[in-house]
Amino acid sequence: MKRVVIFASGSGTNAENLIKFFHNRDNVSVIQVLTNNPHAKVLERAKKLNVSALSFNKIAFTQSNDVLSLLKANNPDLIVLAGFLWKFPEQILKAFPNKVINIHPALLPKYGGKGMYGMHVHEAVVNNKETETGITIHYVNENYDEGAIIFQAKCEVVPTDTSEDVAAKIHQLEMEHFPKVVDSILFS
Repeated sequence: MKRVVIFASGSGTNAENLIKFFHNRDNVSVIQVLTNNPHAKVLERAKKLNVSALSFNKIAFTQSNDVLSLLKANNPDLIVLAGFLWKFPEQILKAFPNKVINIHPALLPKYGGKGMYGMHVHEAVVNNKETETGITIHYVNENYDEGAIIFQAKCEVVPTDTSEDVAAKIHQLEMEHFPKVVDSILFS
């Protein structure tokens, strides 16, 4: 049985999609959702789907070994960042080499780095009059959005698109591709 832990900071639509994708599988289980936001809607989504969900603070994540110890106890085959906004600590990356992945709402290396998440990315894409954008799934390293790219999917941006239009297109790509890519990583 492959074990997945998801980290998220917000509403949790990607986390919910992953949980539902693997729900009836006997060879994969999303065993826990972790968040740095005690008010994140992802907690509610996970609990409704009978997945353990916990929040933690910055000290537990970066200055103590609390989150690392929890992860070691859970022994995940893959740690999936699905809208998780904090930089991942080096001690966790070292404990789980090549087992931490992230989804980013742009075609990296464009529009990556600190502060480039959610609507900030989509607004930048529209303001720079890009003709395409997309999603990037990549391994996590010690720098924001700089890990090795695993998968990208593209969509067109037309001149009349607003940042909300772009967000909707990106959401569609995430829902379609993210679970399939996670699945392929687990069994590669």
